[in-house]
Amino acid sequence: MSKNIALLDLIFYVILPLICWNGLREFIGDYYAMLTSSVPAILYSLYRFYEVKKINITGLYIIFTLIIGTLIDVLAGSSIQLLWNNVYFSIVICVFFLLTILVRRPMALYFGLDFVELRGQDRTFSKHLFYQKSVLRIFQIVTLLFAIRSGLIATIKAWLIVEYGVEAFDKGVLIRQIISWGITGFIVISYYYIGKIINDNPTLVNQVEKELYGESEKIGKEL
Repeated sequence: MSKNIALLDLIFYVILPLICWNGLREFIGDYYAMLTSSVPAILYSLYRFYEVKKINITGLYIIFTLIIGTLIDVLAGSSIQLLWNNVYFSIVICVFFLLTILVRRPMALYFGLDFVELRGQDRTFSKHLFYQKSVLRIFQIVTLLFAIRSGLIATIKAWLIVEYGVEAFDKGVLIRQIISWGITGFIVISYYYIGKIINDNPTLVNQVEKELYGESEKIGKEL
C-alpha cells in the first residue's frame, strides 16, 4: 500500500469525493451530497488504520479525528454549516498541535515513536533518544508544520466559504489536498533529517545507553 499511497490519497480524498459531490447534489441536495462524498475518505482512512494493525498514538489520532469529523458533518444540519464546522475543526486541530509543543510533548515525536516501533525498534530506548535536546527541537518544528497545515487549510476554507458559499466545497477539497501534500513533503524530509542526525551522531545513542543503564543501576541498588 505504501508504494501507491499518493495515488490512493488522490482517488479517495479528491477524485471520488468530487465525483459524489458533482454527481449527486442535483438529486439529493448539497448537504446530503457533501455527507455522501465523505464516505470514500472515511472508508479509506479506516483501511489505513487497519493497515497499522496496532492501537498506538497514531492509530488513536486517526480514529478520534475521523469520529469527531464525521459527527460534526452529520450534526451540521445544512451544507453551509457543514463547511464552517470543518473550518472550526481544522482550527481545533491546529491549536491541539501547538499545545503539544508548549507542553514539550510534540505529537510528531509520538508519531515517530509509533513508526520506529513498527519497524522493530525498542520504544523506551527510542523515546529517550528522541527527547535528546537536539532531536527534540526538530520534532517541535515538525509538529509546528502539522499545526501550520491545519491552520492554512482552515484559513483558505473560510475564505472560500465567504467568497463562494456552498460552491466552495469542491474547491476546498482540491486545495486542501494540495496543501496537505506540500507540507507533508516537508514533514517527511524533516523525519529523514532526524534519522540522519541520529545516525551521524553516535554520541547521542551512547548518551541514551548511559542514561538507561544508570536508571537500571539505581533501581538495582534500591532493591
